[in-house]
Amino acid sequence: MQKKILIAIDGPAASGKSTTAKLLAKKLNYSYLDTGAMYRAITLKFLEQKIDLENLKKWKKILETTEVFLDYSNGNLEVWLDKVNVTSKIRTPEINNSISEVASMAFVREKMVALQQEIGKNGGWVIDGRDIGTVVFPKAEVKIFMVASVEVRAKRRQKDYENSGLSIPFEQVVSEIKKRDEIDSNREVSPLKQAKDAIVFDTSDLSIEEQVEFLYKKILEKI
Repeated sequence: MQKKILIAIDGPAASGKSTTAKLLAKKLNYSYLDTGAMYRAITLKFLEQKIDLENLKKWKKILETTEVFLDYSNGNLEVWLDKVNVTSKIRTPEINNSISEVASMAFVREKMVALQQEIGKNGGWVIDGRDIGTVVFPKAEVKIFMVASVEVRAKRRQKDYENSGLSIPFEQVVSEIKKRDEIDSNREVSPLKQAKDAIVFDTSDLSIEEQVEFLYKKILEKI
């Protein structure tokens, strides 16, 4: 039986990670883990509690009893927070504007990283995020760092908003992307950065189908 490996896909916001990783996992008959959805769920919890983000003692206590569960059983990702389906609530501008701040908290990342490592420890997973190849699974057999221009990423994010029924000015989306890049790349805990042995993959001029096919061929070389 062919050994199943770990495939780590990192990159900045709207670089195409989640869509590509999900389709790639299906093509390989692997499981897929969207770590960004986990952080989005935690961010939603923080925003709904309306507690100052500086109150770390309070947040640590709340996080101890917070449950995040990702369900793919129906073929689509469903995100559950404390046994409530929050799938439709975690893809909003409010979450996008706050997720980097929440995800930069050491105790939040510690809990999420431990959960991610437990999930993927036996291989057979395509996992995307911002620190998968550098922190969560530094020994992953295949590491990919996806990039794209700010303008291309902003257009993708704007389309996501439109699909959710939201109309956000392009200039505002560009500003959101740049702000998130700045925070993600400069945070003290698990900053966004390319692993030394990662394949750098610019998706600016490629369709989703082209992205998946390129990575599929690269991974077949490994397995």
